[in-house]
Order: sequence, then structure tokens, then C-alpha cells
Amino acid sequence: MTTVATRPDRAGVPSRRRSGRRAAVAAAAALLLAVALLASLALGSRPLAVDQVWHALTAPDGGEATTIVRELRLPRTALGLTVGLALAVAGVLFQALTRNPLAEPRILGISAGASFGVVLAIAVFGVGSLAGYVWFAVAGALAAGLLVLAVASGTREGASPVTLALVGAALDASLAAGVYALLSIDARTFEEYRFWVVGGLTGRDVGVAGQVLPFVLAGLALAALVARGLDALALGDDVARGLGHRIGLVRLGGGAAAVLLTGAAVAAAGPIAFVGLAVPHLARALVGADHRWTLAVSALLGPALLLGADVVGRLVAPPGEVPAGIVTALIGAPLLAYLVRRAKVVTA
Repeated sequence: MTTVATRPDRAGVPSRRRSGRRAAVAAAAALLLAVALLASLALGSRPLAVDQVWHALTAPDGGEATTIVRELRLPRTALGLTVGLALAVAGVLFQALTRNPLAEPRILGISAGASFGVVLAIAVFGVGSLAGYVWFAVAGALAAGLLVLAVASGTREGASPVTLALVGAALDASLAAGVYALLSIDARTFEEYRFWVVGGLTGRDVGVAGQVLPFVLAGLALAALVARGLDALALGDDVARGLGHRIGLVRLGGGAAAVLLTGAAVAAAGPIAFVGLAVPHLARALVGADHRWTLAVSALLGPALLLGADVVGRLVAPPGEVPAGIVTALIGAPLLAYLVRRAKVVTA
């Protein structure tokens, strides 16, 4: 009697330990994000003390510190939080849906779709501000993602990982050719596009984050709904069906979420590299392959990485700045190489 009663407890110990470790990792990631947020508000060519930042946020007095925090650093911090979160969660979705650990936004032609939308807005409609062409970028990203899904679904194999990758690569090449064609014949378009395509948080006002926030929230909601289905999908289509999951809906929901998140992020900040590629690997190395935990931890680590890169970019070459997109590439490449070399990044 006693032996039977203790077995469930003993069997549950590893599970409780695993959950406790994952919760500790999530708490540490949240703390890291808090530090990154504070650093983004306090550090730059004019460093501020923590009490100055707090005073500027809670009791603005129109002084220099208030102007720096509220007008310059707060908008880019809000944008970094939104974009970093969106890119990291989208990376998890792309890698799960395609079963490709090196998947990134280009895998479905989404970055190219956003780029084409920006170039079209500048060259054809004469839009000259980021707040104006952000909508064209979102529309281009969404159209590209939906086109890939539609074409792949119409093939004999359906929207399989290989089909999605092939169709996405073909669309990426086609749209990139269109972008370069437009840039080569219009110097003004090239100058405007060059500012956007580097990828960064500077020069964006707080309204840009507000513009893309609805798309990000919708993408996060869809990601949460398909998280369990992604776990089953990783076991193979037949096993997922046997477990009662409708894999077509899982792929559709996950794909729509990834398109919304990536489209919004790329539209607002340009094609920032390695956040969506490296962060999911780091999250899986820390909490395993359970997509509910991987998505949650990635949502914390993504903005922490992007904001950290933005702060580094402000400090390395004062009074000038290095765009965050360049810093993430410099940081992300060796980080990804290190993670890929570790066997744990591909284990559950």
C-alpha cells in the first residue's frame, strides 16, 4: 500500500524539477529584460543616473534629462521591446513549422515582401516618412506570406516544410530582383530605402510602435493557440494526427502568426538579423523543446538582445551610433555558432 502510494510522487519529481528549472530560467530572462530596458533609457552619449530616469518618467519637469528620456530614448525602447519580442517568437514559429533549425523570415519571403512594399511606397506613391510606409511594409509582408502559403497548399504535397521553403526561396529571389530594379532607376528611392534597410531603432517615433502593435498582439495570440500543436507537429504529421491535432489548422495558425509578427517587426525597424534565428536556439538550450516554454522565454530574451544591441551601438562610437541591425549580426553570428555546436540545442 505504501509502495504504491509513493510511486506517483517519485515519478513526478523529475517533472517538478524540470518545471522549477524552467520557471527559474523565465524569471532570470525577465530580470535580464528589465536590466536591458533600464540600460536603454539610461545609457547613451549622455548617460543618466537611475534616479534621473525615474524622475523623467514619473515627474517630467521639462529639463534635459526629461527631454532625453521621454522624447529620444523612450520611443526607441518601446520599439525595441515590440520588435525584439515579435522577431524572437516568429523565429520559434518558423523553425517549428519548417522543421528547419536555421529558418528565418526569408524562408517564406516575408522580409522581401516588406522590402518590396517599402520601395513601392517610396517610388510609386511618393511616401517619404517611416510612419507612412510602415503600412506598405506590413501589407507587403502579409501578401508575401499568404502567397507562399497559398501556392504551397496547392501543390501535391501541400504546405509541407520542404514545399514552404522552396516556394519562399523562389518568391524571395523574385521580389529581391524587383526591389533592385526599382532602386537602380530611382536615386531618391535608393536614399530613402537605404535608411530603412540597415535595420535599427533610431529615427523612429513612439507612434511607429503603436502602429504595428495590433499586428504583434494578434500574432502572439495565434502563437499561444498553436503552441501545443507545434509540440505534436515536431513528432511528425502521422503522430500529430494520431494525437488528435488538425495539422492543417496548426500550420495555418502558426504561419499566420509568424507572418504577422515578422511583417510588423520588419516594417517598423527594417530587416534586423539574427534575433529570430539565434534566440529560439538559446531558449531551447535553456528550457527544452516544449513550445509553450520556448515561446515564453524567447519573448523575454528577444527584446533583451535587441535592446542590448541598441545600447552597444550607442556606446561604441560616440557621438555617432552603429545601427542595432549591424550589432545584432556581429553578436548573433558567434552566439549562433556556439549554440549550434552544442548538442543540447536540438534535444527536448
